[in-house]
Amino acid sequence: MPLQIGAASVISRLSEFQSAVRNGMGATMKAILSTLLAALALVPAAQAERPVLIELFASQNCKVCPQAYKTLRAVEKAHEGEVFILTWAVDYWDYLGEPDPLAIPAATERQAAYADRFGLRGPYTPQSVYDGAKECPATKEETINANIDDRRKVADTLDIEVSAGDGKRFAVDGALPAPADIHLVSYVPEEDAFNGMVNPVVSTRKLGVWTGGPVTFSYTCERACAVIVQERGFGQVLAARPLQARPD
Repeated sequence: MPLQIGAASVISRLSEFQSAVRNGMGATMKAILSTLLAALALVPAAQAERPVLIELFASQNCKVCPQAYKTLRAVEKAHEGEVFILTWAVDYWDYLGEPDPLAIPAATERQAAYADRFGLRGPYTPQSVYDGAKECPATKEETINANIDDRRKVADTLDIEVSAGDGKRFAVDGALPAPADIHLVSYVPEEDAFNGMVNPVVSTRKLGVWTGGPVTFSYTCERACAVIVQERGFGQVLAARPLQARPD
């Protein structure tokens, strides 16, 4: 079962640390600091705000997509800590220009599944999807904000915890109404993003199927990675969070 260290315990240790600093107690200070850092690393994500996963489907050959990047960056700033954005580059617009260097088959497959689920005539760009449950054009800021608010209310009803501490393993725990897929996603962080994209995905793989209860997964992450806990068949996203990078 994931190690659970309450926020109150962390705050208590922080107070002790501050007291040690004032009193110049070097050895005690180091011991408390070590415990504090370990505690902070392992506080379950459920004790922090569970972000809404926003998935943007885009292409370098989509003329409207740069506006979507700008819109979502503004949304990310306005909802700091409340959303986590990933961009999936699709390849079906490649015939309009140069092949998109970030397009991956998994992105096109994922979006096609969403199109079926939402009853759309087909995929489009720039499309934004919210926890796999709502969608809208990624330039409509008013609708985007409404979708975020709706999903935050739903997130409060979910009893799913994702915790990660050492950069090699993460744990999930909670009760599920039906099995869920555990996806590991690698992406380019914003500071290195291509052409203004927000956290473009470069690869994804399914780590396994989760049926509830405490389970630990091992992973390797070269740059930036995230875990997505999602109902099977590209259903509702139950949890999503970045993971610590720690290559082998």
